[in-house]
Amino acid sequence: MMKKVTLTLVIFLTLSITVFAQQYRRPVRPTKNLIVMIPDGTSIGVVSAARWYQIYNKLGSNNLAIDPYLCGTVKTFSSNAPIGDSAPTTSCYMTGMQQQTGNVAIYPEADPGKDLVPVDPTMAFQPLATVLEAAKYQQNKATGLVVTVEFPHATPADCSAHHYARGRYDYIGSQMAYQNLDVMFGGGNSILTDDIKEHFKNTGTKLIQDDIDSFKSFNGKEKVWALFGERELPYDLDRDPAVVPSLQEMTEKALDRLSQNENGFFLMVEGSKIDWSAHGNDAVGCITEYLAFDRAVASAMDFAKKNGETTVVILPDHGNSGFTIGRRDLKSYDKASIDDLFKNVSKYKKTGEGLERILLKSKPEGFKAIFKQYTDIDLTQEELELLLTSKNYKEETDYMKKSNSVNMGSSIVNIMNAHTYFGFTTGGHTGEEVFLAAYHPDGDLPIGMNTNTEINQYLTAALGIQTPLQEMTKEVFAKHTEVFKGMDYTIDKSSPDFPVLKVKKGNTTLSVPAFKSIVYLNDQPISLSTVVVYIDKNDTFYLPKSLADKL
Repeated sequence: MMKKVTLTLVIFLTLSITVFAQQYRRPVRPTKNLIVMIPDGTSIGVVSAARWYQIYNKLGSNNLAIDPYLCGTVKTFSSNAPIGDSAPTTSCYMTGMQQQTGNVAIYPEADPGKDLVPVDPTMAFQPLATVLEAAKYQQNKATGLVVTVEFPHATPADCSAHHYARGRYDYIGSQMAYQNLDVMFGGGNSILTDDIKEHFKNTGTKLIQDDIDSFKSFNGKEKVWALFGERELPYDLDRDPAVVPSLQEMTEKALDRLSQNENGFFLMVEGSKIDWSAHGNDAVGCITEYLAFDRAVASAMDFAKKNGETTVVILPDHGNSGFTIGRRDLKSYDKASIDDLFKNVSKYKKTGEGLERILLKSKPEGFKAIFKQYTDIDLTQEELELLLTSKNYKEETDYMKKSNSVNMGSSIVNIMNAHTYFGFTTGGHTGEEVFLAAYHPDGDLPIGMNTNTEINQYLTAALGIQTPLQEMTKEVFAKHTEVFKGMDYTIDKSSPDFPVLKVKKGNTTLSVPAFKSIVYLNDQPISLSTVVVYIDKNDTFYLPKSLADKL
């Protein structure tokens, strides 16, 4: 009886692996191009507040750019928890498999008793092919990423790299560079290595660093990376437009470059720091960051409608902070006028972080005047003391924990929020469903409630991916122990973080560096279409099966 139960379980798990991202539940006609737009950590309360803020300040239409295209919701979750973070949630959009906190496009470890989906423990740490990789590998499409944080941050990494820990920027950054993306716009100059820069030279990739004029004037056909700042970009409200481009500008430039490819393109655009504002409970930051993202949506939709061969999908990866219009400590807030609700926040000319940067460079006797200048708030003596006794933000407080620490940034935000009608329940992620908006030239939309796996199904269908991602995974991320079975191989760990697999057959030696797309046959370089991934936990290289044919 036990053998029968075990066999049944094995069959169930096997089936679950092979069907976790099959065809979408409704027919979807493939289009040439696909744009995925992710306002990171955007709860629906932020969207509502941004819409009212736009109306109150007469910033154009009474509607947001997403409004005509809203078509449903998304249940976004991790493999073992209803509340996800950016790494596993966007990873599921890209691969079709739910993953654990910190996972970047990689099969999760089993977590018995907590797993919400069937998880095969024998597949732990297996890199999973992404939609971006499929577009490039199977269809020879151009690929691009546009973000407002450092380029190896979770969401862009989910599209183009593989690891179990999102914080390993050394592994992830190398993979992203060696993916040979056609476009990468965002932040993170300090993360570029000499090896990455040399790879750009070898592949004819144009690197633009902190040069907005070169960025704006770029109209070439070569691959291009444009990075601004050492790490993340400033919040849009704090941004100097003469130094750093907007998300809308980067999106438009990316579309100009990618649309030159006759085979089409895949583009992911992230409004990255909506999430950061939510972690910091910065209401004006949430609102203005979302509106900056919405302007990028307007440009993408304009392109898609004119182009006629482009699908656009817009959805957050998860909620954050429990943002609300209305707060329990305010009596009769439900009767507040639009002026009551949005007058004060509309006077804020900086985010909490932007104002903090100014205060940290100023003498305490100037705090009141500076606060008045940028917020129209007359600081009380108690509020002034709060600022003067706050923990200095220069101590690099984790942005995810900012709202829970007594630093100057959180003190500023607390003062600003006290003069508004907005509330927050947490400084972390939340588990509500998120909005879904989409455009398809033939009207084939993902309506209703979709799981994150179903979103992946829709994306692959919209691109017309022929080989399922699961099959592609087996083809390009096979274990080296299987690919080179029976052959003489060793792993050179003289550089422990970047080991090299060496396979010998007769007088031929194949050297395979980790986290790159270049291998060496008797010291002669050979370019691969996908990256090689190494996982230290099982001491395994994941690489194309076809490499065995080189020997």
